[in-house]
Amino acid sequence: MKYQLDNQILDVKIIKKNNKNIYIRLKSDGIIYVTTNYFVSKKYIKRLLDDNQNFLRRSLLKINKQNEKEGKFLLLGCEYNITFINNFKKVEVDVNNGIIYCENQKQLELWLKKQIKLLYLQRLDYNYNLFNEKIPYPKLKVRNMKTRWGVCNRSNNTVTLNSKLIEYSIDKLDYVIVHELSHFVHFNHSALFWKEVEQYCPNYKKIRKELNDVCL
Repeated sequence: MKYQLDNQILDVKIIKKNNKNIYIRLKSDGIIYVTTNYFVSKKYIKRLLDDNQNFLRRSLLKINKQNEKEGKFLLLGCEYNITFINNFKKVEVDVNNGIIYCENQKQLELWLKKQIKLLYLQRLDYNYNLFNEKIPYPKLKVRNMKTRWGVCNRSNNTVTLNSKLIEYSIDKLDYVIVHELSHFVHFNHSALFWKEVEQYCPNYKKIRKELNDVCL
């Protein structure tokens, strides 16, 4: 089955199962996957896709942005070229004029891991000190997460940050930290919580929208 979204023709793969609900997904291969029960017609699926065009547009935009990123090395919102040098004599990676020099991928990854930990700790300390409320200073964990930019665990006073935040500008990292620290004040997403976030990150709505448009 084919489906036209604006000026683009997309393939639709229909997966029949004994389901009560219908699920629509647009994957990175650019194919729309529709999981449905055995009795739903293609005509009904077409109407359902028409009703969810905005969702499909947003998904396609995320995929296109992700495809543009592949093959690029991003650091704090800037794009760098990577140059591997055999018998690289320096202990640390060298960054100069938009180029990162290193011996191999392993050295690059170890360096990046170190930079992430140093920067995240620095920004955690900075943003923590903005808070007027008395909240615990959390332990920091860094993980590569598939669906979340940050997690607050109040039971063990831990904030976990997504390692991919290193790719984006510093204001996005700060927003996620403020978001998670605010959960120590309001452990929900109520109006009071968002007011708390806004107090320490006034432009959080803009940053939040930009992060929501990113394909993790």
